[in-house]
Amino acid sequence: MTSATDLLLDAFSRVREEVHGAAEGLNADDLAVRLDPDANSIGWLLWHLTRVQDDHIAGVAGREEVWVAGGWAETFALPDGVDGIGYGHTSEQVGLVSGFDAALALAYYDAVHQQTVAFLRGLDDDELDRVVDENYDPPVTVGVRLVSVISDCLQHAGQAAFVAGVLERRH
Repeated sequence: MTSATDLLLDAFSRVREEVHGAAEGLNADDLAVRLDPDANSIGWLLWHLTRVQDDHIAGVAGREEVWVAGGWAETFALPDGVDGIGYGHTSEQVGLVSGFDAALALAYYDAVHQQTVAFLRGLDDDELDRVVDENYDPPVTVGVRLVSVISDCLQHAGQAAFVAGVLERRH
């Protein structure tokens, strides 16, 4: 029988495949393209989905975010510094998440993915019921938080792939 952890590992591996598929080979200019003045760029989408995964996994695992521990905040040198994950960004703030290429975005994503996999491999199915956020009704459990991260990441990876497809058709 497959465990819930095995299913989560499979789901996060699919997120990684989608992120790589959307980004590989893109340069900094490609990542900065916005289909209209208020649209999210590929770079912002990749950065945001990675920050969300990093923040949420670190939260449920009780670990420091890779963004800080791995020095990625300094490497990216974005205006939000160590705190921002993109929620509530204005159009202007979205535009400031730029100046990096796909190789850097994917390196950060892969570091977050490694921390995610390490956490999941140490997770037992009973831990999925642990409440991590009582601000909702019903309260959010580890399992619900993980599924939420998967959903969010897949949506943003799909959006990034769509924009990349539009760029490819333009060339």
